[in-house]
Amino acid sequence: MTRPAQTAAHYPWAALWVALLMLMPWTVGCLSFHRGPMPGEPRGSYLQLQGARVRYTDSAEATPGDRQKPAAVLIHGFAASLDTWVEVAPALTSSHRVVTLDLKGFGWSDRPEGDYSPDAQARLVFGLMDHLGIEKATWVAHSWGSSVALSGAISQPDRVQKLALYDAWVYEEQLPVFFQWARASGIGESMFAAFYKERTEDRMLLAFFDKKRVSEELVDAVNAALDRPGTVAAALAAVRGQRFAEMQSRYKSVTQKTLLLWGREDLVTTQSYGERLSRDLPNAKLIMYPRCGHFPMIEAKEASTRDLVEFLKDDAKPEPVSTVQKSAKAEP
Repeated sequence: MTRPAQTAAHYPWAALWVALLMLMPWTVGCLSFHRGPMPGEPRGSYLQLQGARVRYTDSAEATPGDRQKPAAVLIHGFAASLDTWVEVAPALTSSHRVVTLDLKGFGWSDRPEGDYSPDAQARLVFGLMDHLGIEKATWVAHSWGSSVALSGAISQPDRVQKLALYDAWVYEEQLPVFFQWARASGIGESMFAAFYKERTEDRMLLAFFDKKRVSEELVDAVNAALDRPGTVAAALAAVRGQRFAEMQSRYKSVTQKTLLLWGREDLVTTQSYGERLSRDLPNAKLIMYPRCGHFPMIEAKEASTRDLVEFLKDDAKPEPVSTVQKSAKAEP
């Protein structure tokens, strides 16, 4: 019996594999990292920290009295920057010293070759805290940044006072097939070189309940950020660092009081993962926001920020600066 001919339409995944294998000779090794200033870089505070030049903000630079307030460190998600918190940070400064940063590989921070795992990024945050003389802080994080926050809470629990996590990306089961395939040497380089900067608007539409928020101006800004040198290589390194299988088994050991803020219509980190995380973290409270996608700080700005402020209001005052051993030196 003659077997009927099959086309790529019958086996779309196989067709993709063939395309990737054909691309490999031209793409392996072509993703480059980057150190140093980038075109269009904004003025601000930059710090040489653990082999990377890191952009950060500290409310105490403009208001020295903030050093006497409890600290809150705000951590962005994957492919994002400290600008995630532009609407949230001002609401916290009346009660807190507010610190934000661009994690290694994102925003305007360096994109060096190296470790981009949640544990490595958490060490970067602790290094920034050391430099600023902050012994303990509440960590507020979004999406993939929540894995960084949980890693910090696990590794140095005495320095993470509380956690507030927006739409957390922290489970192995959340990783799409694209990310899992990218772990393979050669395949990952081919995939990211070919596809990472494609269809930006479509991917952004998945993140919002109100699709009108995805404006042409916003898409252009995201595309410009993706074009910064070293961005694709750093994104692949960060994806390869997302190995949550062992880490998620330790979530039940996180004893810090935790607030989970979640968009009910989030298609990126679905509601079921918020419910799962609220069960895995012993002291967690989950709040769902209706008609809201992956960014409650935008689509449910008033309600989610009010809940965050309420959660932070009983934070302890900071320890004396003398108790902190500074481990980083600012760039001149």
